Amino acid sequence: MIRKLSVSALLAVTAISLAGCGYTPGSRALSGGAIGAGAGAIVGAVTGIGPGTGALIGGGVGALGGAVTNAHTINLGAPLVGR
Repeated sequence: MIRKLSVSALLAVTAISLAGCGYTPGSRALSGGAIGAGAGAIVGAVTGIGPGTGALIGGGVGALGGAVTNAHTINLGAPLVGR
């Protein structure tokens, strides 16, 4: 049970951190919702609430997280590849 919760927490943190992808609030909400729905479906399947319910919850949380973030506070800079 603890392993399931650990995996769920890790996926949730990852989805929320990736919810800031995009330059406008609309694009961040869209990408955050998609990422959250995918992660939520996986978490829902692992925890037993069902992938559909998990996708709905994850999509809502991801879209909200993406909409309220600011592109300037999440910007991690240029990738290290090619430096």
